[in-house]
Amino acid sequence: MTITPLMPVYGRCDVEPVRGEGCYLYDAQGREWLDFASGIAVNLLGHSHPHLVGAIQKQAATLMHTSNLYKVPAQAALAERLVGLTFADTVFFTNSGAEAVECAIKTCRAYQYAHGRPERYRILTFSNAFHGRTLATISATNQEKMRKGFEPLPDWFHVLPFNDLDAAAAAIDPSIAGIMVETVQGEGGIRPAAQEFLQGLRKLCDAHDILLILDEVQCGVARTGTLFAHEQYGIDPDIMAIAKGIGGGFPVGACLATERAAAGMVIGTHGSTYGGNPLAMAACMAVLDVVTEESFLAQVRESGERLRAALEQMIPNHDDLFDSVRGLGLMLGLKLKTDSRAFVAHARNHGILTVAAGDNVVRLLPPLIIEEHHIREAVDKLSAAAAAFVPAEAA
Repeated sequence: MTITPLMPVYGRCDVEPVRGEGCYLYDAQGREWLDFASGIAVNLLGHSHPHLVGAIQKQAATLMHTSNLYKVPAQAALAERLVGLTFADTVFFTNSGAEAVECAIKTCRAYQYAHGRPERYRILTFSNAFHGRTLATISATNQEKMRKGFEPLPDWFHVLPFNDLDAAAAAIDPSIAGIMVETVQGEGGIRPAAQEFLQGLRKLCDAHDILLILDEVQCGVARTGTLFAHEQYGIDPDIMAIAKGIGGGFPVGACLATERAAAGMVIGTHGSTYGGNPLAMAACMAVLDVVTEESFLAQVRESGERLRAALEQMIPNHDDLFDSVRGLGLMLGLKLKTDSRAFVAHARNHGILTVAAGDNVVRLLPPLIIEEHHIREAVDKLSAAAAAFVPAEAA
C-alpha cells in the first residue's frame, strides 16, 4: 500500500506543533515559532487563552452534545447575543465556514422560492473569491485550482471581476437571487472591497429585490478592528456567513440573517447533527466575552496600525522583494515581487509562521492579543528572512 493513512490532500510543511501559548507555537523538541498565521485567522485569542480554555473545560465536564432534536439553551442564548450585536434577527449554527456559506446560499434561494420566484436561483460572485471546499462553494469561484477535477459543477453562480460595480449591475437578470462577496478577500490576496463597490452592491440588491450575502468567515469577529468588517462600510447585509475566529480554535460557524431574508427557512429546510452543540456554544460565548469589549476592539485597531507602519518602514530595506502592505486591522497582506509561497516556507526557518495568498501576498493574521514586542519581533524575523531569501528565479 503506497497511500498514507492520512488522505494525501495537503502539502504539509515540516512544522509539527504540539503546544501553544499566547502568540507562540512549540514542537516536541521545544522549537518556537511566532504564530502570525493563527490557524488561518482562527486562534484570535492566541493559544491556551485562560477564559476560553476554562469555558470549554467546564462545558466538556457538563454536556458536550445532545442534538437538534432537543432544545439547546446555550444555542438560544448565543443566538440572542449575536442578534443583539449585529444586523441579524436569526442565526443557524454550523461546524465550519463552508457550512455557514452553504446555509447562506440556501437561505438566499429559499427566500426567492418563498416569494414565488423559483426561477431566481443564481448568485453573483467575484473573481479570486474563496468560499469553501464543498461542491457548491468551489462553484462560486473562478480559481482553477479549486475547480479542477470536479467539473462539471453546478451552474448556480456567475463570477464577475472583484470591485467592478458596473459588471455587477450589468449581470443582474431574472435568474439572479442574490450577490455574495467577501468583505475582505483572504485567499485572494487580502483585498478589501472598495467602499463604493460594497455600498453599490447594497443599492443594487435593494433595487432588484435580491439579497446581499457577506462572507466574513475570515475577516469577521474583530479581525479588522470592528466586530464585523462591513461595519466600516456603513452597510448591512441580508445574510452573513461567519466562522474561524468565533470559536477561537473550536470548530464552529454560523449563518446570520434578517427576518425578511430568512422567510423561506422553515422547519425541515435545513439541519445539522453537530451544529450548535453546547461545547461549541460555550467556546463562542467565551470569545464574545473578550472581543466585544470596546477597549479590545480599539486595541486591535491600534495594533493593526502599528503593524502596518512597521511593515511599511521595513519595505524600503528590502524593496527588491517587498512591494506594499494592504488590508484592514490585523488582517494584513504583504505583497511580494516574487513567489509568496516560497517566502512563507523560508520565513518558517526564521521562526515566524505566516500564510500565503493569491497575488503573491503573504498573509499576516496574528492573534488579536499581540503586543508591541510581538510586532517588533515579527518585523525583525521577516526582515532577517528577507535578507537571506533567494528567489527561485535568481537562484
